Amino acid sequence: MSDWIGLTFFLLIPVGILIGLKLLSRNRTSTEQEFEQRASESGSLLSAGVNALNGMLNPGEAKGKEAITEVKKGRYNKKQAKGRDIGDELEEE
Repeated sequence: MSDWIGLTFFLLIPVGILIGLKLLSRNRTSTEQEFEQRASESGSLLSAGVNALNGMLNPGEAKGKEAITEVKKGRYNKKQAKGRDIGDELEEE
């Protein structure tokens, strides 16, 4: 009888492992907002390095990111900031 208990135990281990791996490999369904939130919360040193390298290789991306933040704040293409001219530079000196 103890042989059957041992055999059952050793058969249940691989079956349990396979079921567990199958559950872990399932795709998680999430919205784009949830994905972006998780991605922004889990910043690592590697992702920071890749972003810095991407910024050096693609300098136009920084302007794009700035434009996106301005659009979100509602300030894109509006003349809200005061421009600097020669007279402003002379007053500071």
